[in-house]
Amino acid sequence: MRNLDGNVIRTTGSASANAPVIGRPASFSLTPPQAEFAGSLEIYPAIVAGFGSGKTEALVARGTALTLQNPGRFIGVYARTYGDIAIILIPRFEMTLARLGLKYTTNKSEKTISVHGYGTLLFRSMDNPSSIVGFETVHALIDELDTLPKEQAQHAWRMIAGRNRAKTRNGARNSIAVATTPEGYRFVYENWGDNPKPGYHLIRASSYSNEANLEVGYIDGLRKLYPPALFEAYILGQFKNLESGSVYPDFCRIENNTNETIRSGESLQIGMDFNINQMAATVIVKREGRPYALEEFSKVRDTPAMCQAIRKRFGHRHPITVYPDPAGRANSSKDASLSDFSILQKAGFNIKAHTAHPLVRDRVLSVNSLILNSHGERSLLVNVKACPAVTACLEQQVYDKTGAPDKKSGVDHAGDSIGYPLQFMYPIVGRGRQLMKTEGN
Repeated sequence: MRNLDGNVIRTTGSASANAPVIGRPASFSLTPPQAEFAGSLEIYPAIVAGFGSGKTEALVARGTALTLQNPGRFIGVYARTYGDIAIILIPRFEMTLARLGLKYTTNKSEKTISVHGYGTLLFRSMDNPSSIVGFETVHALIDELDTLPKEQAQHAWRMIAGRNRAKTRNGARNSIAVATTPEGYRFVYENWGDNPKPGYHLIRASSYSNEANLEVGYIDGLRKLYPPALFEAYILGQFKNLESGSVYPDFCRIENNTNETIRSGESLQIGMDFNINQMAATVIVKREGRPYALEEFSKVRDTPAMCQAIRKRFGHRHPITVYPDPAGRANSSKDASLSDFSILQKAGFNIKAHTAHPLVRDRVLSVNSLILNSHGERSLLVNVKACPAVTACLEQQVYDKTGAPDKKSGVDHAGDSIGYPLQFMYPIVGRGRQLMKTEGN
């Protein structure tokens, strides 16, 4: 693990690792994720953590270390409101500095803590990002960035980055560190999520990582209180859709994940959604009656291009059955005179589809019953790494104002492609609906 300074922040890997600060008696008892965040040398480290995981302690530890390393410099500390600064952050830093035996002066009007002989902590609110002007910092710390609306968080981030330009004392790069609970798919997810930009280092910390320091029964109490999505966000520290009306509210990228891959000669069930330049397909295999979504195709130009992509990847080594959008029977993503079904047939694929478009509600119910049923069983497993578009839909899609799954976010195509085969193979309603089966050549 890369640290700011071995004499400032370190961990032995235990839940109560002592972390000496500049040779003084230990004052931090950091868990491994706390210590990883506090000592990270990355430009943009973020600890995304559950309630009670100690993210504020990690932020204070990092801020203290940086202040001691940068005499005569400002360390910016940002919170949602000045109330959070006055009630939470300033007192926590004062307690820490007092434990370390360091002399300091707090200026409440200027909202600063000057550590004698070292640097100065400068506290500012993000409630009005445009007011973050008139000073320069060497490092920045942001508390609960994800609780802000995405546009406000983006604005605050730009303003903070603009002030974070003073030269450090030890020649280190300027850094901006974030400690936050995950609040759905907002600014933090977009920058530190599945495909982080260079320099963006994500550290997860569940409440369990700090359980030794929590009241007995704290986590179990929250488990009983919260529905699955909130529990995964606020206890496990996972990004979850917390907006009302999630289409697939019980999908969990950990509990529904699999690392399985397609085996040689295995029969492939491929769901397909037709959209010009946005065609999507999900590759499913059935093992002992369970569906495994193991690969995907996304943003393919049209049906002929999709057929070519499937053949290029799998050749003729697997029996392939396609479960397309029934609308493709009469329309084509390529040529109005040729249906998508005909194109699939000419490519040699078997086709299974309903004669009429099934109700969206039926399809969603089928998928949700496989994600998690009333007995707590999870049948649908998704290779999250191999199926990022499918995963994004299952995590993020919500209902729009009309009560239909939202189509404006752009995550729906992959969700439709996994829904068609699952609804066909595992229907929970409409079992007597007439089916059409077309054998390929």
